[in-house]
Amino acid sequence: MKYNFDEPVDRSRNFSAKYDECARKFGREGLIPMWIADMDLKTAQPIMDAMEERNKQGIFGYTTRPASYYEAVCRWQKDRNGYNFDKSLAAFALGVIPAICTIVREFTEPGQEVMYFTPVYSEFHDSVVNSGRTPLTVSLKEQDGYYEIDYEAFEEAAKRRPGLLIMCNPHNPVGRSWTREELEKVGDICVRYQIPIISDEIHSDLMLYGHRHTVMAGVSGEIADITITCTSATKTFNLAGLQAATLFFPNHEMKDRYEKFWFGMDVHRNNCFSLVAVETAFREGGEWLEQLLDYLEGNIDYTWDYLKKNIPEIHFLKPESTYLLWLDCRELGLSGDELQTFMVQEAGLALNDGRGFGPEGGGYMRMNIACPRATIERALGQLKAAVDRKMGR
Repeated sequence: MKYNFDEPVDRSRNFSAKYDECARKFGREGLIPMWIADMDLKTAQPIMDAMEERNKQGIFGYTTRPASYYEAVCRWQKDRNGYNFDKSLAAFALGVIPAICTIVREFTEPGQEVMYFTPVYSEFHDSVVNSGRTPLTVSLKEQDGYYEIDYEAFEEAAKRRPGLLIMCNPHNPVGRSWTREELEKVGDICVRYQIPIISDEIHSDLMLYGHRHTVMAGVSGEIADITITCTSATKTFNLAGLQAATLFFPNHEMKDRYEKFWFGMDVHRNNCFSLVAVETAFREGGEWLEQLLDYLEGNIDYTWDYLKKNIPEIHFLKPESTYLLWLDCRELGLSGDELQTFMVQEAGLALNDGRGFGPEGGGYMRMNIACPRATIERALGQLKAAVDRKMGR
């Protein structure tokens, strides 16, 4: 079927964190929310149909996970990414971040260092600090908006023997889809210094402009032996509220150790709707996803063209993955809190402050463009008016 992503969606009764928590987070009403990474776009029709059929049963008791559930996850990974995960090593999680928090707690010691590249999704930092561990960060190298790994700095940090590396693959917020060669260099260093890897691959289906995702565990057998892969349908199909993710462990000992923690709190089942939604997404969601990716590329191209023509002080490099734009606003000449205040008070936009992703994010803002084109047009119009006033145009 043909999907209409231009259709406006009213989320006023959606209990949406992006909308309902916006004023509390940003300090005023009436902002266009383009911060939290979910979409203002309806999910695939087969998913909605499957959930409606489940709803009609009228009984919402305890669920059991059929073998077909992980078979669907593994088949999707094989078809899209060319990697055969072992379904016997799959484990359930309420989400990728709860999974990362658990792995940090269960596989490292209090005070131990945990490494990750910055700028990066702020929950990496929170998962480490809130677990009583110590962040060990390595700055990515940036040149004209393009980010690469500083392997020399990374290896120097690796010599400290941190307990884990948390790898964002693809990378949020800079939009890099790491190549096999890049991942191999990182993985080989981790093998050399015996550093287990958490590979957060939640954005791996959102590949843009012909880029292909490389599964970290698929780079080599040695790297696979130290890698825990975190995947989910929730980012791809806009199902975050259903709270379901899948982890793939390198061996049964690590899987059992992880599951022991959650079984101890009797948390190991999907809810009755995530069960059908996730399996349906991976079995029947491909057509919707291909149309979504085309639409996202259109939104990115529109934003890129608009900024170039109308707001040259703000620019970005088109992402290789994700629907998140890493806007370089440094030419506005606003420092510290001034940039965030400008976006909120002058432009009327709720964007993520780049500093939340690490000190390298100063002068940047993250914009979520997974929304109808009309929303982007309105947001950019407000931004242009604000910048024009500031620049005296």
